[in-house]
Amino acid sequence: MLTVVTLKALVIWASILVIAVANGILRESLLIPGIGTPAALVLSGLLLSTLIIGVAYLSLPWLQISRTLHLWVVGLGWLALTLVFEFSFGIWQGKLWPELLEAYTFKSGNIWPVVLAATALAPRIAAKLRGNSRLKGQ
Repeated sequence: MLTVVTLKALVIWASILVIAVANGILRESLLIPGIGTPAALVLSGLLLSTLIIGVAYLSLPWLQISRTLHLWVVGLGWLALTLVFEFSFGIWQGKLWPELLEAYTFKSGNIWPVVLAATALAPRIAAKLRGNSRLKGQ
């Protein structure tokens, strides 16, 4: 059974997905032609990481999470959804596994693993930034 928090977390993740797609469009259409691939990948990855943490920061009150453990569950859920989406979309595009896994190598400025870490940690970072000292341990 899906809880209200789970449904809200899914809505937030869907908004993160829209932001990520827009970030990709910005990277491919403006950043890469303007500053080159390595710099564009780093800038795009940092921008996306910041935006994900920002979305978590803005949405945290709506989630109404009272336990630190639930912040971790939401963040790891967002990470799992992101990985499933990325691999499914890549396979749908006909990419082979070596090509899909190349994004995890920090090659040519690609910082995708940093974005994934930001995704997983975003709810916890947002709670820290908001000064949520009322959170219970578990």
